[in-house]
This record gives sequence, C-alpha cells and structure tokens, in this order.
Amino acid sequence: METIELGPFAVAADGALTPRNMPEPPALRFAWRGRTCQAHFDPGWIRLETDAARIPSTADRPFDRPRAFAAVAGLPDNLPEGWHARLMPDHRIRIEAEAPMDCPSNVIELVSAMVRFALALDPYLDTLEAEGAA
Repeated sequence: METIELGPFAVAADGALTPRNMPEPPALRFAWRGRTCQAHFDPGWIRLETDAARIPSTADRPFDRPRAFAAVAGLPDNLPEGWHARLMPDHRIRIEAEAPMDCPSNVIELVSAMVRFALALDPYLDTLEAEGAA
C-alpha cells in the first residue's frame, strides 16, 4: 500500500495515519474556550491536555485564591477514568487525559477524540471559573 508523508505522519491510501520516526510524538494543537489544547499522538494512544485555568495571584484577587485551591483539590475525585489534574509550579491548572486509539488510526478517530475531550472538559472549566480560577 502506497503512503504519502504529511508532516509527522505517513498517510496510507485508506487514510490510516502512522507517526513517522521522529524524536517526539506528533502533536496537534487546537483551541477550546480560549484555551490551547494539545493532542499527542502515539501508535495506539492519544494524550490530550490543556491548561484549564490559573490560580489567581495574591496581589490581584486574594479572596479568590482559597476557593480556587479548593476547586483544584476536588478535581481528581471528579475527573473521568484516565484523566488527571496537576497544579503546575506557576499555578496553571493542567488537565490531561489518555485514551487508546486504533493503530493505525485515521483522521476521523483523531478528531473525534479531540472533540470528545473538549466537550467532556466543559463542566470542569465551568467549575474552575465559578470558583475563581480563570
């Protein structure tokens, strides 16, 4: 089966995507609700992530900080299986998800996984915003 090279992928005639031999797995970036999201694509897996919010600084919004920290502390118990939340050193709140993908995969599966992540992310973004993490 003949393939063509498209960026970091080899694309087969039937649309199957295979990451080419590169030092890092390919990543696609997209925006959702003003946030940059990334989809890292490995054969058999997709890892999605976004910086969902940031804890406000003491100088700007000191009264929102305790609520924002409490919202972050409660995230891990409420996230779907395979999802993780981390507080980064600069107080960004990163939400990550991993999911299996067919190998080889195709563009429809890749975009579908990105859309599912974005839609499932919405209630957590709403909660963080309501609790002062913007």
